[in-house]
Amino acid sequence: MHTLPSPLNILQKMAALLMLCALLLVTAMPTRALANDYTEVNRLVTARKLGEALAKADAYLAGKPRDPQMRFIKGVIHGDMGQSAEAMTIFRQLNQDYPELPEPYNNLAVLYAGQGDLDKARNALEMAIRTNPSYAAAHENLGDVLLQLASQSYTKGLQFEPRNVSIPNKLALIRNLLNPPTSPTAKP
Repeated sequence: MHTLPSPLNILQKMAALLMLCALLLVTAMPTRALANDYTEVNRLVTARKLGEALAKADAYLAGKPRDPQMRFIKGVIHGDMGQSAEAMTIFRQLNQDYPELPEPYNNLAVLYAGQGDLDKARNALEMAIRTNPSYAAAHENLGDVLLQLASQSYTKGLQFEPRNVSIPNKLALIRNLLNPPTSPTAKP
């Protein structure tokens, strides 16, 4: 036989439900504010107002210094500003603090490749892929780095054996893959 819940039980359950609703409301509000901060900084980056974007990112990070998303955006801003050393420092620190995130590895690899350090770029990309095997950008970037390493190896091989006829063809294919010819602009 079932008994009806007492009025006290009903009130306790309603109070618990109200507390849960209040907690959800309170936690949802900062999330919207965070999204607005990210949106604003990204908008400034897109508008190429990098100084303003950096200032907003720094202001945000003053209150939340461990926030990985804003730290990542700050690294991207430094990279876009040509401040590779600062960007690399941020991405390395993110890799230490959040080794499960593939994006900082990928962006660090792009900076390494830009400096010609293809081995470090390859290692960083392999880490990005280990953390997220379906991260397409890291796979593509790793392919580009491997092509550049192959180009270096073929060039070295050609220096040791200048009469080798197959190496120039391979080099031409790699160069074409890395720097595809631009198509003429279509006329209206």
